[in-house]
Amino acid sequence: MKIAILGAGALGCAIGATLTEGGHETWLLDRSPAHVDTMRRDGLQIDDEAGTRRIAVRAATRAEEIGAVDLVIVLVKSFHTDAAMRGALALVGPDTRVLSLQNGLGHEDILADIVGRERVLAGKTYVGGVLRGPGHIQSGVKGKATYIGELDGRLTRRVQAIADAFNAAGLLTTVSDNIMGTMWDKLLVNVATGALTGITRLTYGQLYDEPLLKATALAAVSEAIAAAQAAGVRLSMTDAEQAWTLAAEGLSPAFRTSMLQSLEKGSITEIDFINGSVVRWGERLGVPTPVNATLVSCIKGIERAMADQQRKETTA
Repeated sequence: MKIAILGAGALGCAIGATLTEGGHETWLLDRSPAHVDTMRRDGLQIDDEAGTRRIAVRAATRAEEIGAVDLVIVLVKSFHTDAAMRGALALVGPDTRVLSLQNGLGHEDILADIVGRERVLAGKTYVGGVLRGPGHIQSGVKGKATYIGELDGRLTRRVQAIADAFNAAGLLTTVSDNIMGTMWDKLLVNVATGALTGITRLTYGQLYDEPLLKATALAAVSEAIAAAQAAGVRLSMTDAEQAWTLAAEGLSPAFRTSMLQSLEKGSITEIDFINGSVVRWGERLGVPTPVNATLVSCIKGIERAMADQQRKETTA
């Protein structure tokens, strides 16, 4: 397949490298010239459980350099989804499918407005990664599940073909007939740890060593479960403790969530698409979500302080 990864951050590079090694013509599309130039010149450096290696990858800063593809995998930050897809329409040909593997909820509606709902597939992945520098990532692909599916739950030939291609490349992929439930399952994992690590700046090892923080995480997940159940979503778990345990599975004590990584880089977070999604669904369905609302407000406060500090530094 000819595949474009829209957003070649840590996760995009981890998945893109796996598909490249699997023999697919995979393009890493990213707006950072330094990152793209490094990958073009030196290849992509990957650190994983097998050691360190460099992979020759295709990379570009403009969709026009790539042209139409069979599949676009959307992995930009949630708040960039609309602008990124509109800027990458050169990737979309008559038979192109667009698959979001982003964290949180709501991306599929944004993509459908731009490319048409019939092209859009949904998915969730537990693959992990950390961007170490331009053209350099720490990758966690082995044994990490990815789920994809049609928005209406149909088991179609096109989604099975994508899953077959991913599996053959070493990306453990399952077709789901309940992708909305699968997406909520992943949301529960993000709700459990993302905002808390962003607020406290703790690694997983530190977070999981603090009972008070675990109690807060379980309360936030319980609210999300209640909202999902009110929405008629079929979840694979009904106990908040399951999400808390699953969130740490296979990850080192030094692991930093993507929300924490964003704040450490001085970037805004995806809070509106994670805990913010729980709050919006709760408001819509009459389910109280005070813990998630508090976590959202705390992250927003940190983002505000960060923005004010950046403004001071640029005007100094």
